[in-house]
Amino acid sequence: MKKALAFALLVGLCIYSYIHTNSTDQDPYLITDYSKLHPVKVERVVTGKEEQQLIETILEAKEKNLKVSIAGQRHSQGGHTYYEDGIVVDISAFNKIVSFDPSAKKITVQAGATWADIQDRINPYGLSIKTMQSQNIFTVGGSISINAHGRDIRNGSLIKSVESFKLLMADGQVIQVSRSQNPELFRLALGGFGLFGIILEVTLSLAEDELYTISTDVLARENYVSYFTSKVLPDRDVHMHIARISVAPDSYLTEMYAMNYRVDRTMPLKGNNKLATKEQGVIPAKLLFHLNRSFDWGKQVLWDLQTSYFKKQDGNRISRNNVMRSDSEFMEYRKAGRNDLLQEYFIPVEKFDRFIEVLGPLLKEEDLNLLNITVRYVNQDQEAALSYAREDMFALVLLFNVSLTDSGQEKAQQGIQRIIDAALRQGGTYYLPYVAYPTVKQFRSAYPEQASFFDKKRQYDPTALFTNYFHEKYKGE
Repeated sequence: MKKALAFALLVGLCIYSYIHTNSTDQDPYLITDYSKLHPVKVERVVTGKEEQQLIETILEAKEKNLKVSIAGQRHSQGGHTYYEDGIVVDISAFNKIVSFDPSAKKITVQAGATWADIQDRINPYGLSIKTMQSQNIFTVGGSISINAHGRDIRNGSLIKSVESFKLLMADGQVIQVSRSQNPELFRLALGGFGLFGIILEVTLSLAEDELYTISTDVLARENYVSYFTSKVLPDRDVHMHIARISVAPDSYLTEMYAMNYRVDRTMPLKGNNKLATKEQGVIPAKLLFHLNRSFDWGKQVLWDLQTSYFKKQDGNRISRNNVMRSDSEFMEYRKAGRNDLLQEYFIPVEKFDRFIEVLGPLLKEEDLNLLNITVRYVNQDQEAALSYAREDMFALVLLFNVSLTDSGQEKAQQGIQRIIDAALRQGGTYYLPYVAYPTVKQFRSAYPEQASFFDKKRQYDPTALFTNYFHEKYKGE
């Protein structure tokens, strides 16, 4: 009876919390992004429909001396997709699949197409995307503008699978960009946050879809580097990998679990590759994650359930395309005055333990509400001008729940800047799509090619027609 009553009270608390985190404090007449920080009035939002319409929009902006920013799903969190009194070009409706050649394993899509759109088209042909974020909700144009990466440990960051793209420049011209045509713009615009023009169409190379067997290992964090470098990376049949570090009180930053996706050749892919179409258990998962935000015991409950649940996935089979359709709805959070904000740090493999050893005390000193840490592996990739992986690195994605008040933001910024300093001391970098907490000095230290990047920006777009708040803060003189 007591257990039933306690359970009922817990459910009631969860429901109450769920209801009260689905309010929003955003003025519908202001433009912002996922961060809900710094909303501003814009001149207008233009919904992208066709290429000529977008050309005319750019020529009008040029004539009227207006600024242009480009938005997709608006999940970048540092003002990358808007600018005060400027035009926001929303590319999300500019989303057709232009061509698809299964035999050549290539597809061309308009920039507003999502990864889900591509998966739906290519899955029946036994093909898959090489690299993308863990979720498939983002636009292709947005993803290549941040040079995204994901769970794949063999294909590198997203730039590696881009064959070419069409780019609408500040003078209204549309040019073809690839490694052989306008190659300088290839490495500038990919990972260039919309500062060199509007990406109109993208041609991607594709991979074979595969059937994987899942294996999950629970291990001490101090053993992770050895585990990954001796057991995971040398096993060429492991094509995808993700790990999580505990933020629960009983095992804070000392315990991990790692999930590996190993090619399974014992069963045919066909018949085992139906795409998952709907997330399961969204509301219970959402409620549990809110307890994770609110209480230390909630963090413990969630960690215990996660490790138990994922360990039970051992031996299950899943297609590559379904691995790349990770759940996301349960993490949606809308509460007035607060938000969940991501930060991401790239740490050289051999410096992983040292970074965590410094990170733990720092987080407690700054009293930051850390909700989750995921770990991915990123291959060395210096093709993009603003490259975040100058060597093979672990990407640590940290999710914080923060106050949006001035004092709350000051506190969060101070803590994040200390974490960035710790990452830089280990030869690491940080990811640029998130809230612009880093100082200009930190940005320049993490991205030594930034001076050349902005010089080229001034060369290709001398009036800064394409701009956003990332450009405003970090462009220099």
